[in-house]
Amino acid sequence: MVISGVGVGALSLLTALPDGPAPKAIPVEVPAGSDFEGKREDKEPVLPGGETAPAPGTSPRIETPPAEGGAPVNEDATQPAGRPETDTPDNTLTPPDDGAPVTADAETDSAPNPATDVQQPSTPEGDDARISTDPAQPAAPDTPEDKAFPEEEPKDDTTVDASPAAEDGEPPAPPKRAEPLPSVTDDTVADNRPRIGTPVGTLTDKDDTEEPAAAPEPESAPEPPIVANAAPFDNPEGKPLMSIVLLDDGTSDIGLDALAAFPYPLSFAVNVLAKDAAERMARYRAAGFEVMATIDMPAGATATDTETLLRGALDQMPQTVAVMEGDDTGLQTSKPVSDQVAAILAQSGHGLVLFPKGLNTAQKLAAKEGVPSATVFRDFDAKNQKAAIIRRFLDQAAFKARQEESGVIMLGRLRADTISALLLWGLQDRATSVALAPISALLLGAQN
Repeated sequence: MVISGVGVGALSLLTALPDGPAPKAIPVEVPAGSDFEGKREDKEPVLPGGETAPAPGTSPRIETPPAEGGAPVNEDATQPAGRPETDTPDNTLTPPDDGAPVTADAETDSAPNPATDVQQPSTPEGDDARISTDPAQPAAPDTPEDKAFPEEEPKDDTTVDASPAAEDGEPPAPPKRAEPLPSVTDDTVADNRPRIGTPVGTLTDKDDTEEPAAAPEPESAPEPPIVANAAPFDNPEGKPLMSIVLLDDGTSDIGLDALAAFPYPLSFAVNVLAKDAAERMARYRAAGFEVMATIDMPAGATATDTETLLRGALDQMPQTVAVMEGDDTGLQTSKPVSDQVAAILAQSGHGLVLFPKGLNTAQKLAAKEGVPSATVFRDFDAKNQKAAIIRRFLDQAAFKARQEESGVIMLGRLRADTISALLLWGLQDRATSVALAPISALLLGAQN
């Protein structure tokens, strides 16, 4: 068989040769019978035999070293000592027989232990030599101590008078009869001794003792105007609140007879600049309506101007429950004005109604000062709306009231169309879904 090609060694040799023509492959002849391509026979593997393990020998033993000097160890000395035995003591105390005296000669030979033995007093001899079971009594002192409460000894009717001795040559004075002292064991107690339950008198006591005057009861604080001037209101079903406020600028000719027949409460805001503002307030209060004082601060007003104008308005209209800003300049012209209004109303106890403005900062600051306050939800007839439009606004307010926890305030004016729309709306079903309340109830509910 001829194998063409070269081996690995020849290939490495060829790579080391200089550049030139590649060498030619020469066929290699394989002699016959060389079994070059023969198969290798499979045979059983022969494993080498294992080495034999060494035989185990005896374990080493530690010998006891001999004693010094070469002397053997005494086996008895290495054994544990036995438990010591004690004999019964020769001299022990035995309980004496009944009636047998115990003498002082019966002592033990053993020395007394100061930690456990207590020295006993010597036993007397004779008949009194018996052991007594009574507790030991302390020895009597040489001199008797004075008793805190000496026992009274019975005395004769006559006692020796402790008067000074008579002078030489004069006979002694006859003894005086002493008054008997009250006995502690008497059934009756002497009058000059304090009795149980009777206070001991003092030098400052007087015969005619006067009872202390009763402390005056503290006067209850007066109710704030928002409570004292409020109209009665009850909401047993807990319906959402809705207040209707009507502005009275002094130009309306609608009489109280038409308003008194209203089926639900109304609140009126009277302008303090009107000529008969105090008279209008009194008429509304006499008819059972709640009244608010309407005021506008002039532009450029300061905190001092606000205090002067607002306190004057409250003094002029004392039966009001709250203050409402007017629809002209109002009470939110500047922050000093709004802060001064909140401070005065927090002191006077009135409520506050404002128009919505921005984030309602003035109303929130007033509420923070403790003033019952709220903002108007909608002015429903500012543009002389007709009765149909006013009723639609009232329906929207009733729906909004169910979403607001503090209720809503609707603002109108004393106009014929407004009064007609309010009467017709009060007969509809939508009006029954809310509780039409006076303004004080809504403000106090908003505060809580």
